[in-house]
Amino acid sequence: MREIVFDTETTGMDPFEGDRIIEIGAVELVNHLPTGKTIQLYINPERDVPPEAVAVHGITNEFLADKLVFSQVYTDFMDFISTDTILIAHNAEFDMKFLNWELEQVGHPPVEQKRVVDSLVIARQKFPGSPANLDALCRRFDIDNSNRSYHGALLDSELLAEVYLELLGGRQRGLGLMDEESKRTSSDGNKPGMGTNLTARRTYREPRTHSPSAEELLAHKEFLSELTDPLWKKLGGHR
Repeated sequence: MREIVFDTETTGMDPFEGDRIIEIGAVELVNHLPTGKTIQLYINPERDVPPEAVAVHGITNEFLADKLVFSQVYTDFMDFISTDTILIAHNAEFDMKFLNWELEQVGHPPVEQKRVVDSLVIARQKFPGSPANLDALCRRFDIDNSNRSYHGALLDSELLAEVYLELLGGRQRGLGLMDEESKRTSSDGNKPGMGTNLTARRTYREPRTHSPSAEELLAHKEFLSELTDPLWKKLGGHR
């Protein structure tokens, strides 16, 4: 199963008031594991980025001056998310409002809401009454977000991918994350992960003799003599 965790950064809160996307970042998951495939697009919004947005994102007008506009780059993002992949976003209503507004301006059909999973809704359902922003969830799940001095679309997507997996129940540690050495069968034929030291060899022991000794035979005979009316005597199976 393929999923795309994505985030947008914008000049403000409302595309219908003239605000635009200035960055899109996305991370690919397959079977709930990051594949390492990402996309990051900086976009010239064709308007000034207000100081309050610069303070949040760290993205300046000077930085965006030579970047391509949305109509020149959106196909890269649409190709990355394909036509049927599930999209995960935190406060997805905000991101989808901007994305679909921008798509409408270039004559592209909107992304259907049924494709979108809102991790904020999941977090609020799982932890009602608790803070559910990305920073709070990183703290809850002990995810390192020390590099998040600014809100960046790709960085936030990478953090959200980890948060999303934890919201689903967390990764089973050691499953699908083993290095090549631990995947190999150990020298004694046991599979890794079963308490076996992969580098140790089994100590050879001489096979033990299983024939009973004379003392064991005598002890067995005395034990049988003490039994009262055993079943095998009735059946004739023992003399």
